Amino acid sequence: MTDNGNDTDSSPSGDPWLLTPGPLTTSLSVKQAMLHDYGSRDATFIDLNTRILERLVAIVHGEGSHVSIPLQGSGTFAVEAMIGNFVPADGKLLILINGAYGRRIATICDYYRREYLMQESAEDVPVDTAVLDATLDADPDIGHVVLVHCETTSGILNPVAEVAATVARHGRSLLLDSMSAFGALALDAREIEFDAVVASSNKCLEGVPGMGFCVARESVLVNTEGNSPSLVLDLYDQWRMLQQSRQWRFTPPTHVLLAFDQALREFEAEGGVTGRGRRYRENCALLIGGMRAMGFRTLLPDELQAPIIVSFFMPTNPQFDFNDFYDGLKHRGYVIYPGKLTVADSFRMGCIGRLDRVQIQGALDAVADVLSQFGIARIES
Repeated sequence: MTDNGNDTDSSPSGDPWLLTPGPLTTSLSVKQAMLHDYGSRDATFIDLNTRILERLVAIVHGEGSHVSIPLQGSGTFAVEAMIGNFVPADGKLLILINGAYGRRIATICDYYRREYLMQESAEDVPVDTAVLDATLDADPDIGHVVLVHCETTSGILNPVAEVAATVARHGRSLLLDSMSAFGALALDAREIEFDAVVASSNKCLEGVPGMGFCVARESVLVNTEGNSPSLVLDLYDQWRMLQQSRQWRFTPPTHVLLAFDQALREFEAEGGVTGRGRRYRENCALLIGGMRAMGFRTLLPDELQAPIIVSFFMPTNPQFDFNDFYDGLKHRGYVIYPGKLTVADSFRMGCIGRLDRVQIQGALDAVADVLSQFGIARIES
């Protein structure tokens, strides 16, 4: 490990380990993949881009039914593109909300003047499919339903299969924001019926930020022409351009794609969704067990917890100061995340990225060391 001036080992690049929901710690080889310059019209780059898009479809077993469309920008760019393309101007969307990212979709609809309803529950409560069933039964004007697969506001895992079955039974279209789950939690297009799912390069696939993507049912995508209120976020037009020339309409983030190609190689070498998900679950179990042993309480019960990011209640001990806690962990080589809950004062620690049991145990040791400096033997909250 390279010393970056901290009290403990840092990552191979000399940076702190990121226990966050993204951007994440990436492998040294993913970083090194960006040390090359490619022309966006170069045949080698075009082949690389094609290979990436085929792999994304394969991750959800969508070969023959689905296609993937890349976009420049963060994951929210892809979410906004999905809403603008798949929900027509005269459509009506039902947003299933139990966190900040569901509420962000409502904000997108406000900007695009799309009609929507919200089915909202608390951040520590999964989406209720019985309420969904009743809502769809009562309102035939709802054409689309959108769900956040793993809501990283809390770390909760929503019941995607049950929601998909309910939406399909009513003959409506399901859209998925799988930003923090794609590649680590199983999503099989042969078993779960969805028309579009969006994610990004810098989450569970462990690339770097700068590219979002949509995996869409081709038979539905072909009917979205003219829906998009945005030029740069027009998924249909981007897809047609890729079909015709295998090229992006506008300058692609070439270095991001070079890193993503390497990240996908490492994803496949690890065993794909099965292997990646296993490592994250092991990270999550170790993290939760170690933090609970020190007296920290998790927001979610284990059965609702996705192995992506964990919300912990903020200790009420007057000797505990979160800013000092955060700075103490960063000084020891570990970066965590503030809370985003409305239901409780909290902070979050992620389980994803190029981390394994060694880094998670290192983070736990750092937490114990900071608590000791606070004069706290055990959190009582």
